[in-house]
Amino acid sequence: MPGPTTAVIGAGISGLTSNKMLGDYGIDYTCFESSDRIGGNWAFGNPNGHSSAYRSLHIDTSKHRLSFKDFPMPHDYPDFPHHTQIKAYLESYAAAFDLQERIEFRNGVTSATRLPDVGWEILDQAGATRHFDLLVVANGHHWDPRMADFPGEFTGESIHSHHYIDPSDPLDFTKKRILVVGLGNSAADIAVELSSKSLQNELTLSTRSSAWIVPKYTGGLPADKYYVTTPYLPLAWQRKFLQKMQFMAGSNPELYGLPKPNHKFFEAHPTQSVELPLRLGSGDITPKGNVARLDGETVHFEDGTSSDFDIIVYATGYNITFPFFDPEFISAPDNAIPLFKRMFKPGIDDLVFMGFAQATPTLFPFVESQARLLAAYAAGRYRLPAVDEMERVIVADQQKYTGHVLDRPRHTQQVDYFLYEHDMRTKEIPAGLERARVLG
Repeated sequence: MPGPTTAVIGAGISGLTSNKMLGDYGIDYTCFESSDRIGGNWAFGNPNGHSSAYRSLHIDTSKHRLSFKDFPMPHDYPDFPHHTQIKAYLESYAAAFDLQERIEFRNGVTSATRLPDVGWEILDQAGATRHFDLLVVANGHHWDPRMADFPGEFTGESIHSHHYIDPSDPLDFTKKRILVVGLGNSAADIAVELSSKSLQNELTLSTRSSAWIVPKYTGGLPADKYYVTTPYLPLAWQRKFLQKMQFMAGSNPELYGLPKPNHKFFEAHPTQSVELPLRLGSGDITPKGNVARLDGETVHFEDGTSSDFDIIVYATGYNITFPFFDPEFISAPDNAIPLFKRMFKPGIDDLVFMGFAQATPTLFPFVESQARLLAAYAAGRYRLPAVDEMERVIVADQQKYTGHVLDRPRHTQQVDYFLYEHDMRTKEIPAGLERARVLG
């Protein structure tokens, strides 16, 4: 096969789409996967510990937005598939494009070191040293839990939502006083599940920034079918229009007793939930603002109130982590890692990152868009711009995608898929093709 010998770290969504596109372009690649299965975050009970899926999890994005362009989801799937169906979909994707044969299971990458001249030296889990020309990092960013750092000490049980499975695993969540910290999609799902009267719990939901709560259905259709941004109108206009529409959607969390958001709609990732407003409105969940401090089994809140709890569930996000790199070489403090087109570190042209974005509305077609550029690059059909131009574009893109959002680790990688894909398809990939034609 022509092109550089390529190593892909991870066989989740980002790794699979990378593998598929590299194979389409005839690139010699090897995929390293620490688990015994594909799917990464969507492999429920993944033995490598990298899945954050809980037993009842359904995808928050509808199948209409989730499908890969060259491999639609089955017609008989529901609008919002269960995690087992997402895993089955990925298995079918891998089988359709013969991806399994080039994945080395139970053999992740222990360390990756850039060689002085060119290429990479990789130490795999089997203890073998391997050499590759190009390294593709697709190890995901929803597996290293980030905990809240509150003053004091809590003497009850504490877990991160990453480890939550169901009301009996890993703890007995019945007849308990439970505090869920956070207001993202996982926090909403877990709070709804554990507030069921059949479990006889007392559940409190605490949030620092609050969040706009958007419905999954509008007018009888999945709400995200209406969501499309366009590069042909000023983004500020589009955002303002959608902000104005939120009063009709009932997205304001104050309607349900939660604190006023410290941001406008679109300035932070919204939370999708049909049931959370109902549970709040029914009194099954007690809404609270931020935690002020911990004191034994007592939690004090910033509003001056306090309550006693048996369990705290922290649904407080994840760190972007690269355990195989020397932190002095590559790291992402506060989840910030400046990358050209969210893929390339300027000055290191034999390293490509895949899937490190909080893409709206979903990650699946986003990484598929990235994979097209990756494969063209590996095949010599795309050339990167000069380093100073890459750095200029990084700043401009960051301002475009995150200049209007809260300055939080959760939002450092925010990106609008529709704008990103349009830019890649109509501008960046053609421009890189022309650079390759002229400059080699």
